[in-house]
Amino acid sequence: MKRITPLTAFFLFLGAFSSTVQARQAHEHGNGRAIEFPDTEGFLSLTCDFHMHTVFSDGEVWPSIRVQEALRDQIDCIAVTEHLEYQPHKDDIPHPDRNRAFDLAIKSAAASDLIVIRGSEITRSLPFGHANTIFIQDANPLLLDDAEGAYAEAQKQGGFTFMNHPNWTAQRKDGVARVEEKNIELINKGQVQGIEVVNDITYSDEALEIALEYNLAIIGTSDIHGLVDWQYDIPGGGHRPVTIVLAKERSEEGIKEALLARRTVAWYMNTLIGREEHVMPLVNASLSITSAAYQGDTSILKVNITNSSESEFTLRNTSDFRFHDRADLMIVPPHHTVEVLVKTGDRKSQIDLSFDLLNVITAPGKHPVLNLSASI
Repeated sequence: MKRITPLTAFFLFLGAFSSTVQARQAHEHGNGRAIEFPDTEGFLSLTCDFHMHTVFSDGEVWPSIRVQEALRDQIDCIAVTEHLEYQPHKDDIPHPDRNRAFDLAIKSAAASDLIVIRGSEITRSLPFGHANTIFIQDANPLLLDDAEGAYAEAQKQGGFTFMNHPNWTAQRKDGVARVEEKNIELINKGQVQGIEVVNDITYSDEALEIALEYNLAIIGTSDIHGLVDWQYDIPGGGHRPVTIVLAKERSEEGIKEALLARRTVAWYMNTLIGREEHVMPLVNASLSITSAAYQGDTSILKVNITNSSESEFTLRNTSDFRFHDRADLMIVPPHHTVEVLVKTGDRKSQIDLSFDLLNVITAPGKHPVLNLSASI
């Protein structure tokens, strides 16, 4: 039997360790936690979760866990938004100060660059429904019997307020989001400026229609109560819903300015949802042709399409050309390059391809077109 020397054993270990690390990195690169989108021309793409709960309302974790989850997901910003009125744990965790969860969260995030925003959830029955207000200064004055007074106080404090889960079946048995007269009044007063099109594990076409009709910011949130990993199967490749904010600077002020300007895109189940003028710059920054060359003396063009974002893209070919190696559908995984063979007929000096973006939504049932060009 061949004897293994200590030096040989060390190099065997080093090789095995290196292979393990490389395999782990390869896995994490395509299916990892980090939620990263490339910046667009003129704006930073900041990933934000503006709706979450801890044990200081009806959540199941301490505020520091929310911070740790966000750091693991490498998102840019979170808002701690405890219910003002609904306090099921108050006998076990009495806290007359409704800012307590935020205070603990921002302390936990102090050594990081995570932006933590103060917020609260105004928890009312219809016709008001639930709403989150963020960027407020003090949650306690919002704890009022009068719902309209709570919205007015949020506005007084400079809050940005958005309607929560307007399709929630506890209040909408048919799952159809609607606006009541009271909601419209608040919108007209500038006391409601956004709406959740995505909440937790639901998406609402009707909420998107409301956002477009009333010029509200399109918001996507986790509304997480338990553990993010369990709810969205992050170890299995899932992801939490987020709002991608197109901001001029990476700061609380930059995020607020972008929200007020409605420069937002929701990301949910590998689907991007937003106004075309906002979502398409994000897509164009994510997808590109990185090389194009003919195979030998044929007119079969090998095109490499690279995705530099965290989202998978589903493309349907609408070009004048057909493919040589597949039908008209293709999937470009996150942080991957996909090779496609294009039959160009005769050899060309430039290639122009167009695709329907099947997992990008700009209005209910509407998918924008992606145009990709490259010199050969």
